[in-house]
Amino acid sequence: MSTFRVAASSLVTGAAIYLLVTHRAEVPGTTMALFQNPEFWVAVGLAIVLVIFLRLRVPSILGAMLDARAAAISGELSEARRLREEAASVLAGYVEKAAHAESEAAKIVAEAKAEVERFAKETRAQLRLQIDRRAQMAKDRIAQAEAAALAEVRAMAADAAVAAAEKLIAARMDEKRSATLVEQSIKELPDKLN
Repeated sequence: MSTFRVAASSLVTGAAIYLLVTHRAEVPGTTMALFQNPEFWVAVGLAIVLVIFLRLRVPSILGAMLDARAAAISGELSEARRLREEAASVLAGYVEKAAHAESEAAKIVAEAKAEVERFAKETRAQLRLQIDRRAQMAKDRIAQAEAAALAEVRAMAADAAVAAAEKLIAARMDEKRSATLVEQSIKELPDKLN
């Protein structure tokens, strides 16, 4: 039984007991004075309204409306809880993805640094080899130039010596001596050919 019904039935019971007690006591003028009292009629009107409400089941209608509203609020709260949990799981997923992306970015940066370092080492090594090759080529060219210059100097010295020897021989040689040398060379020729 609802609180409203208990209150209404208590009020009606109290009014009925009051009327019975005053009627049994046969107090002269009490009943008439009671009917002339406006507060009595307000209580009677209230009792009638309460009886009508109870007959029309207004408290159950109000209770059903309040229960429906409570159920709607409960549904909204459960939906809000579900959405909150879903949002929390989505947030956790994004946090996890962000952490994964961050670790991937760090890994990519580390790989890029390692690749740059490896490329720099390879480039330095290739550059050093190229410099060494060019230095060797320059040394070889210098050596060839020195050899060519030395050969040229020797050739010039030989030419100068031959020219000087020609001049000297031409100045010291006469016909008699020249004929003796030619004969001697002819005699030695068969020995040299064998």
